[in-house]
Amino acid sequence: MPNVKRRRFDFITIFPETIAPYAQASILGRAQKKQLIEVHAHDLRDWTTDKHRTVDDTPYGGGAGMLMKVEPIEKAVQAIGARVRRRSKKTRVILTAASGKPFTQKDARRLARYDQVIFICGRYEGVDHRVAEYVADECLSIGPYVLTGGELPALVMTDAIARMVPGVLGSKESLKSESHDEEGAMEYPQYTKPEVYKKWKVPEVLLSGDHKKIAEWRETK
Repeated sequence: MPNVKRRRFDFITIFPETIAPYAQASILGRAQKKQLIEVHAHDLRDWTTDKHRTVDDTPYGGGAGMLMKVEPIEKAVQAIGARVRRRSKKTRVILTAASGKPFTQKDARRLARYDQVIFICGRYEGVDHRVAEYVADECLSIGPYVLTGGELPALVMTDAIARMVPGVLGSKESLKSESHDEEGAMEYPQYTKPEVYKKWKVPEVLLSGDHKKIAEWRETK
């Protein structure tokens, strides 16, 4: 599509194979084929220097679990970001963390303005805090709960951000997305055929053909 700059999403992870199955399917997959977005998964271990390709270590001061090391993460971000910085300075680095700021539809719209979004996907007990302090531009969360890794949150954010890129959705879907993008979901219940299923009925007002009444009903939901 003319005049649409391709957006790039990079995932820094120790499980790069987890990204492609979702990113290549459905809308994200079609967007990549149309060259509206590109998605790349990078193995963090490629930026380690020891023979065991170590990406984690014990925390200073004691504590349970292992922390991901700052050194390979910083090197990965610098290397991956440099590929886009040669053409543009609009790169944003995001650390996925349960303690981060809740991700919203406004964030999706804001991040869609960047040429590149780099996700640092945490694992183990957490990530050396220097990553949040000096490497990432911001820390974002998709909810007040802990997952086994940051890959799913990063994919969720990528999906929401990509939908804001012009041309990723069809024209009708794009208009619908714009009208609901602050809420991030449809504002009212919707139904389709059959009219009755197992005695579960579609509300009568939706069958009336009275658009004024339908609009009033939807405003109450």
